[in-house]
Amino acid sequence: MSAYASSKLLGQVLSSECPSRGILEHLTNKWSVLVLRCLNDGVHRFSELKQRIEGISEKMLAQTLKMLENDGFILRTVYPVVPPKVEYQLTLTGSQAAEKVIYLITWIETKLPEILEHKTAAVNPQ
Repeated sequence: MSAYASSKLLGQVLSSECPSRGILEHLTNKWSVLVLRCLNDGVHRFSELKQRIEGISEKMLAQTLKMLENDGFILRTVYPVVPPKVEYQLTLTGSQAAEKVIYLITWIETKLPEILEHKTAAVNPQ
């Protein structure tokens, strides 16, 4: 059993000491959500992800991919060719997380007119 699994705080996300907080932060930052969304479509190279995710810098994409790989959500495969070829894909855990993230994205997109209406009303009260 790992040190995390034996922790008395496991599964207590409201505690500042719970390790799930870090994972929650990793999964729910805007770039991670967009990377998971893209990789849910299949295997992609770095340049493909950079092209698909408008506004992300190379540095931020590299950091996000590394973070998600370290957490076990992404598998990075390096092929021994010249020039180097690197591909990224979701692990089983990453696929499960992406499913939840995509559910949230779909909900947001469905509710977007209502949300925007509320935002407009809040900015321009009558």
